[in-house]
Amino acid sequence: MKAFQSFDALRDRVKTLAKPFRIVVVNPDDEASKAALLKLQNEKLAQVIAINNDCPETAAAEAVAMVREGKADVLMKGLIGTDQLLRAVLNKESGLLPAGKVLTHLAAAEIPGYPKLLFFTDAAVIPYPTHEQRIEQVRYASLICHRLGIDNPKIALIHCAEHGGKQFPFVDGYAEIKQRAVAGDFGTCIIDGPMDVKCACSAHALAAKGMTSPLQGEADVLVMPDIEAGNTFYKSLTFFAHAKTAGMLCGTQCPVIVPSRGDDAEAKYNSILLAIASL
Repeated sequence: MKAFQSFDALRDRVKTLAKPFRIVVVNPDDEASKAALLKLQNEKLAQVIAINNDCPETAAAEAVAMVREGKADVLMKGLIGTDQLLRAVLNKESGLLPAGKVLTHLAAAEIPGYPKLLFFTDAAVIPYPTHEQRIEQVRYASLICHRLGIDNPKIALIHCAEHGGKQFPFVDGYAEIKQRAVAGDFGTCIIDGPMDVKCACSAHALAAKGMTSPLQGEADVLVMPDIEAGNTFYKSLTFFAHAKTAGMLCGTQCPVIVPSRGDDAEAKYNSILLAIASL
């Protein structure tokens, strides 16, 4: 299957999945969450389970327990602090992060002028990924793309240039990641880098620099060097390019949606689509 051109196309994909998905939402009392969940129910894409409690910690623990008991497929944050929800998610005894797994964030954007949804990691969780964490970011991104039906995702390892140097030691690890991709460690995918965002997403930019890449300027996924680059990219897309976005946490027992306070109903609805489609 080819990459999705839009969130509407992703919604159409979700409609074909013959499974009664269940999403448990912690304190869904804000207007944006209510609107997103109502649209989800009206389209019969999932069953919504609302957990409301004046004590956010209690509500979060109850929602996490429902996932662990197999009573819900997706966990979503409503009117509760992200730190409060994550304390329940990351609880070593009763949480949702299996031992040895890495918690990271994957976002998707529908950008005017780009021919398909563009995924990128990590804009919200890991400040400065270690080499081992970056390997897992790549692994999760490739896995999610495969689950969405993108058979051979093109993954770009992003940097400000096509070379590293003493100031950017993390770039040295990119070579190993590419070798792992060739060996099949991430499933069927194409990985290249270091390269900047323009070269990852534009064949013209590649040609202008006299570069060649197996990605051919058609990246499906951007692996950002750190949270500063990822978060700035995310917010620039929404503010300046008016991109539509979605995001979720990876590495957990189920997809976890932790919307920003500034996310509108459309962004929350898109995040739910992404989470359901990735199951």
